[in-house]
Amino acid sequence: MAEFVMEKSPPLRGETRVQRAKNAVLPMMACAVLTDEELEIAEAPRLTDVEDMATLLRGLGVRVERAGNGLRLCGADLKNGAAEDDAAERMRASVLLLGPLLARLGRARLRFPGGCAIGSRPIDLHIKGLRAMGARFSVREGCVEGAAEGLRGASVYLDFPSVGATENLLLAAALARGTTVIEGAAKEPEVADLVRLLRRMGAKIAGLGQSRLTVEGVPALHGARCTPMPDRIEAGTLLLCAAATGGDVLLRGAQAATLGAVIAKLQESGAQVHSDRAGLRVRGGPLRGVDVETLVYPGFPTDLQAPMMALLCRAEGTSILTEHIFENRFLQVPQLRRMGASIAVRGRTAVIRGVEALHGARVAATDLRAGAALVLAGLTAEGRTVIGDIAHIERGYVDLAGALRSLGAPIERRA
Repeated sequence: MAEFVMEKSPPLRGETRVQRAKNAVLPMMACAVLTDEELEIAEAPRLTDVEDMATLLRGLGVRVERAGNGLRLCGADLKNGAAEDDAAERMRASVLLLGPLLARLGRARLRFPGGCAIGSRPIDLHIKGLRAMGARFSVREGCVEGAAEGLRGASVYLDFPSVGATENLLLAAALARGTTVIEGAAKEPEVADLVRLLRRMGAKIAGLGQSRLTVEGVPALHGARCTPMPDRIEAGTLLLCAAATGGDVLLRGAQAATLGAVIAKLQESGAQVHSDRAGLRVRGGPLRGVDVETLVYPGFPTDLQAPMMALLCRAEGTSILTEHIFENRFLQVPQLRRMGASIAVRGRTAVIRGVEALHGARVAATDLRAGAALVLAGLTAEGRTVIGDIAHIERGYVDLAGALRSLGAPIERRA
């Protein structure tokens, strides 16, 4: 099983380019179900989640092929409405096939989606919205089955601004008869990226970036080409790594507009972050503790809570970190404690007392973002750190070790 082996890093220096966002690419791939024309996604990252989605789509009859550094997809031969491959259980985004399959074929069968074990993450909001549009559901043999004799527009209120539910309903509503209004929609940039692509395909969607989205269904969608947004979570992770080591790093392509809360907290902790046309530059310095609460966009992203915690383990003073999005997203805490971190957890709140030094240890990545936190901790820890179960990390980061090594970090991936 592959692992990362690393030593304490000198200050990271240099520049690297941020990859395109996995969380934008996956719903874009689901768009291929909605049309029999070709869809091209430029610069799609080579990640296990992307490959798993490709596997699921091929099983449905969608042609998926690599074209240089991008993807070409075509749903002209879509026949099967059952996404039952094991890949569905490895990734949360498999649920995004539910809405488009119901819209295009009127039927869908999907294994319950998997992904990181960071909370219950039910799909009830997806089901609620699709039921309002005329779909019927049952659960059999670990699968959710849906059927519809033509989806129809409806008014849907989301009790929580779920990114996945918002995307699923957008995908379904694009081909539904009539008008769909989604109230309480998620406002994440990845949702806006999906809206832009659907518009290029001929969808009629109003409310870009707002909590109220209006979709006027059309009879058919056509092919399109798109370039997904840069990955704000990868960018945030690298910003935190550079700041933690006291480095000076330019992240080409990173967008300040999508990272406002992260930049604010980094600056509050003592780092300098500057934006220009090339991207974002971070310069580290002595770090001090800050209080952080994860919130829906544009608040501090839950996906960067774990790496932020790792940074605060070495910051002067005491920090309080509160997780509002997922109920089980402190899985990194026992691993960080193995490295000498002082962290006390009560419910959804962690109190972090900065320590003079972390120490290298053998640890395991329990989920994607917890794994990124261990990498950051390893950059600042005395001695050798070995991180196992890095398959979790490689679901969301393209060659993270290579990017850090290009900036001077002594880290290797060993099979």
